[in-house]
Amino acid sequence: MLNGLLIRKARLADVPALAELIEGYARRGVMLPRTEFELAEGIRDFTVALDGDRFAGCGALHIYTADSGEVRSLAVDARRERRGVGRAIVEALEAEAREFGLRSLFAFTYVTGFFAKLGYRELDRAELPLKAWKDCLRCPKFKACDEIAVRKWIADSPEIASITRASGDSGYVPLPRTSPLPVLPTAIAIAPIPPKN
Repeated sequence: MLNGLLIRKARLADVPALAELIEGYARRGVMLPRTEFELAEGIRDFTVALDGDRFAGCGALHIYTADSGEVRSLAVDARRERRGVGRAIVEALEAEAREFGLRSLFAFTYVTGFFAKLGYRELDRAELPLKAWKDCLRCPKFKACDEIAVRKWIADSPEIASITRASGDSGYVPLPRTSPLPVLPTAIAIAPIPPKN
């Protein structure tokens, strides 16, 4: 319990409430809509905050690689905004990420100030090719995305701690750059296979 909130992993019975909460954000255009099917399929990613028997918020940890994951679908009930619900959820997701051995978390957001208070720093979205190519391709805003990418190092390894101290930053260390993925064609022509004689 934190500030009267119960923070726990989501259950399948939570899917309708999750869908309702996320749909409110999707209607405002600040979050991708998620169907109940998608939510059920990814239920293990979700953590929820409960205020008594009411949903106060939710968020998901989606793992991309052996050392990085994304904070996604972070939503707080309007009646509980600015009361620490979002922070509590993100901190729970960070703790879960550490248990998995992840080194960094990233998010795409419109509220960079919120994430900055939690130690996340802005970065060029080109540094996150897995996210861009895996999930963003189906987003209606793919060619004109206005969300800002943020990332936080969460590992407590000596290597990261020494780089952090040397940089004078409070937790932000650039990930090694990878070459960008090639631009994929929108359509691929496939030659028919000739019939066997």
